[in-house]
Amino acid sequence: MAITKERKEELVKKYGGSKENTGSTEAQIAILTERINDLTDHIQENTQDHHSRRGLLKLVGKRRKLLDYLKDNEIETYRELISDLGIRK
Repeated sequence: MAITKERKEELVKKYGGSKENTGSTEAQIAILTERINDLTDHIQENTQDHHSRRGLLKLVGKRRKLLDYLKDNEIETYRELISDLGIRK
């Protein structure tokens, strides 16, 4: 299931500082994490869905790049974010 507009606004407001700050690294990581969690559940139910699996891998790669950027520039924010979202290092 796709992420709802209300859920996306909630994530942006929580991690971006305001609901207009959709471009912040933290907000993007939170949105990607939500989408990754939804796709992970879908893939566990539909093991033969290779197209969605490829999309999941692309999302994980994009999130990894954003996390690396955040780690290089703001280490404390990085640590807080991964513990809050439950992301493994």
